[in-house]
Amino acid sequence: MIFDKVHQFNFPTTIRFGAGAVKELPAYLRQNNLKAPLIVTDPTIAQLPFFKNIIDDLKSNSISVEVFSDIHKNPVKSDVYKGTDAWDNTKRDSIVGIGGGAALDVARSIVLRINHREDLFKYDDLIGGDIYVTNEVPHFVTVPTTSGTGSEVGRSAVISDDMTHQKKILFSPKLLAKIVFADPLLTMELPPFITAATGMDALTHNMEAFLAKNYHPICDGIALEGISLIKDSLEKATNKPDLESRSQMLLASMMGAIAFQKGLGVVHSLAHPLSALLDTHHGLANAVNIPYGMKFNIAGFEDKFRRIARALELKEETGDAVVKYLFDLNSKISIPHRLRDIQVKEEHLETLADLAFADFAHPNNPKPVSRKDFRGLYGEAL
Repeated sequence: MIFDKVHQFNFPTTIRFGAGAVKELPAYLRQNNLKAPLIVTDPTIAQLPFFKNIIDDLKSNSISVEVFSDIHKNPVKSDVYKGTDAWDNTKRDSIVGIGGGAALDVARSIVLRINHREDLFKYDDLIGGDIYVTNEVPHFVTVPTTSGTGSEVGRSAVISDDMTHQKKILFSPKLLAKIVFADPLLTMELPPFITAATGMDALTHNMEAFLAKNYHPICDGIALEGISLIKDSLEKATNKPDLESRSQMLLASMMGAIAFQKGLGVVHSLAHPLSALLDTHHGLANAVNIPYGMKFNIAGFEDKFRRIARALELKEETGDAVVKYLFDLNSKISIPHRLRDIQVKEEHLETLADLAFADFAHPNNPKPVSRKDFRGLYGEAL
């Protein structure tokens, strides 16, 4: 079986992929003369047995470990500042991010902040702040524990303002990890809900990247393969997980993150306000909204949807068949079909529409999305 040993490939980050890959972390740090990493994770993962095993393994290899896990599930600027304080106060020499999107976004933002101490949002990519990322950054390693955001292979982090909840993007090629240890065994114990929600996040990344209006045929090919892998593995990974399904989802997650450098679209702009306003899990927000967002995009892009349908091996190669597939997949993995089932109320819709229209993702959607469109999509999904 291909997944029961560790493989190496680069795109462009070095990726060590396969069962047991995380066991290579201590030796890697020692080979690079790194003896005092700041381990950034989230409060849940910090309590799990596999995480404690990783820490014990590092300590037994004479590596000094400091764990920072005081972060929100939708991370905010103050999380990054507290993590920077942990770096300053404990004299660290590197950063290892272990977790899903939230932990890896905070880890990457701390990497940025170590040698860039002006206000964090000065570096917001949406206002051209990437030009200020001029200094060197600490050695950065990522270890994913979910198959969703693919943040382990990314160059950006999404961090919200504590007060306004508006999401900012911190971006620079310098923020790529030096190496990724992608070990599917770390995802084996994920509960079904997290597997389903993060898996639909990965599917959304791949589908929206393929449809995004920017020209990037390399990303298109990666996105279609990611869609195919998810079609073969998400239901099984959620309901009857095994090493193969978990491995394919971890690969598809990384593919989605690589592909969406091309752009995202309407579904992410529908999802982001739910996380900001109602603290909805990002993957769940994407999962509920993706059938409605895809339906909105069909007209004028039938050829693109035909190729998505082929990747999904659907009998009917149409956009409507893709939308039906998405609703059916949500049912199979216990994702609700309606926003009302995830605590969204009628009185939220106007504010959600304002936030969605102001969001950074939809300008790359294949067709324009107005505030009226967002209000209509939320109403349809409610």
